[in-house]
Amino acid sequence: MAEGLPSLPAELASLRAEIDRVDSEILKLLGERGRLTAEVGKRKHAAGTTQYYHPDREAEILHRVMADNPGPFSDQQVARIFREIISAGLALEEPLRVAYLGPEGTFSQMAAEKHFGRSAQFHPVTSIAEIFREVDGGQVPFGVVPVENSTEGSVNLSLDLMLDHPLQICGEVQLRIVHNLVGRGPRSAIRRVHVHYQTRAQCRLWLAEHLPQVELCDAPSNAEAARRAAVDPESAAISTQRAAELAGVDILVPGIEDQPDNTTRFWVIGGISTRPTGADKTSLVVAGAHRAGSLHHLLSPFAEAELNLTRIESRPARANIWEYVFYLDFLGHRLEPRVAAVLQRIEAQASFYRCLGSYPRAVF
Repeated sequence: MAEGLPSLPAELASLRAEIDRVDSEILKLLGERGRLTAEVGKRKHAAGTTQYYHPDREAEILHRVMADNPGPFSDQQVARIFREIISAGLALEEPLRVAYLGPEGTFSQMAAEKHFGRSAQFHPVTSIAEIFREVDGGQVPFGVVPVENSTEGSVNLSLDLMLDHPLQICGEVQLRIVHNLVGRGPRSAIRRVHVHYQTRAQCRLWLAEHLPQVELCDAPSNAEAARRAAVDPESAAISTQRAAELAGVDILVPGIEDQPDNTTRFWVIGGISTRPTGADKTSLVVAGAHRAGSLHHLLSPFAEAELNLTRIESRPARANIWEYVFYLDFLGHRLEPRVAAVLQRIEAQASFYRCLGSYPRAVF
């Protein structure tokens, strides 16, 4: 022992030795899991299988470990740990490439990392439309796009682009949104606030109460807002903690969103389909004939089959003025017999029908 350092109590030293032993066992088991994962990859390649990412299988693993969790870690903590283990295992075969709305530090990046784990390769792009183009064109196999916010509602661009591209929804992410006022300070010197338009809407009341006289300057993303605040001494931004750290600005006021449970839902888009897991969601776009009662006829099969509709949203059917399509989400998978029968009835009477995908519901 180094001279002058106090010795540890015997009980503490024993506990630390036991932790070291457990850590060694964890490393051995991780190595064993990695070898098994690599062997699965070899078998797939030998069989000519090119799809190595299976959202349904991952969802089943996460549900199982959460159900088997003995504590003291929470179910969400356990799920996060296993998400990273799964991500690292996939990277042994080939790192997943995922497009998200950049730059680095956005909520979209945080959602992508939450779903795919940090061992994936993340590709920032400048617009939601570019995410769709890159996935549709095969430059990246998957993208993560925002689809709705619990405070401000749907992201209409994402809904419209799903109709423009022959892609599938193969997963969803729910991300708790925390907005922070960031800058170099002090607050008394702030003359401008750089902010994304959706963020501004989610912090409307706070801004009106605490910074009523400042100019609100549009920014293409929360991360870019933080960058602009870093070079403008009379400005601040509303941004994520990570974007503030990357830009080198301070958090002046944390958590300024108007709704404390503010959450954004994201879709994972790609070219693959998933099998049923028992905890799935399906998304549709439908339109009925332009006559009285058509929407009722489209929706009644859900009620008759006791399928839970979780969302219904109308959007202009861009082909004809004053006509609309309806985006529907409901619980269940299109390959389940009861669901398949309902979808068959709806498709038969709809003037337009497209299933956007069945996918595992957000796990945590």
